[in-house]
Amino acid sequence: MDIRWEENNLLSIREHAYLYLKEMILEGELKAGDRLIERELAGKLNISRTPIREALFRLESQGFVKTVPRKGVVVSNISETEVIEVFTILASLEVLAVKMAAQRMDQDTQLELEQKIQELLALEEQAEEDFNLEHIQMNRLINKASKSPKLFEILSGLIDYIHMAANMGYETPGRRKESLREHIDIMKALRDKEAELAEYLMRIHIENSKKAYITYIKNIKEKINRKDKVKST
Repeated sequence: MDIRWEENNLLSIREHAYLYLKEMILEGELKAGDRLIERELAGKLNISRTPIREALFRLESQGFVKTVPRKGVVVSNISETEVIEVFTILASLEVLAVKMAAQRMDQDTQLELEQKIQELLALEEQAEEDFNLEHIQMNRLINKASKSPKLFEILSGLIDYIHMAANMGYETPGRRKESLREHIDIMKALRDKEAELAEYLMRIHIENSKKAYITYIKNIKEKINRKDKVKST
């Protein structure tokens, strides 16, 4: 089905193109090494090549795509080392965020957390795939509760890497619902102003997310090795 966008007050065509392509990369629809041809993308999205070109330039500045001689623009291969480094950073920053959130908790934020907790408890009974829509919102809510604009800004700059690594980790059976339960427990601790418990639960969550990502990468490497062995026989 053709995709058709119209200019509106919320998102320009160029912003739509950027968000669409970035989502395709983060969700794994566009994989490392895939070519991104302006003409084909413009035709698929029913827009001119200019917003596609601008979107690709923006994605390249963020490291999601790169220009390869005689090949053009391709999806970047974000290394395992880079992702592990992000988890290491998160182990400090997100733990700090929940600590500050618990210490600065007010009634309005408590009500907001309680509402989200109830939404997530209902989500537990639904398909695991539905959780993807909530993951970023949960992280933003928790980080915003710290009431530290600078910390929120730094963590927001990592949100795409978090989303991408989490999606890979969700390939591990049961990880989506496990992660959902971890977020619910963290938000309950924040709501109740239990700073030490919130810090502990966040550390566990990040470590579990990292393990799920590493498991995913290990499984992918094993599949590649099996294919290579079959080809060599």
